[in-house]
Amino acid sequence: MKRTTIFADEELLKNIKNIAQEKGISFAEAIRQALEQFVFQRKKGTKQLSFLAIGRSGKRNISKYHEDLLWKKTDKELEQNI
Repeated sequence: MKRTTIFADEELLKNIKNIAQEKGISFAEAIRQALEQFVFQRKKGTKQLSFLAIGRSGKRNISKYHEDLLWKKTDKELEQNI
């Protein structure tokens, strides 16, 4: 573990100190947990995939041929049907 110095608003530090007391942990541990949570949320946000509109092809009859797509017919075979 490495020691560091930060500058923070007094109100923020007061809130962290109160949280630490409520949880029965040290002030330093409360800050470590907050930093870990911040980093976790950032990593989680970048790795999460969005499935909204992932399948938009611009074609309106894809659902009619979904089984062909699932069974991986070639693009040439699909183009003949679509």
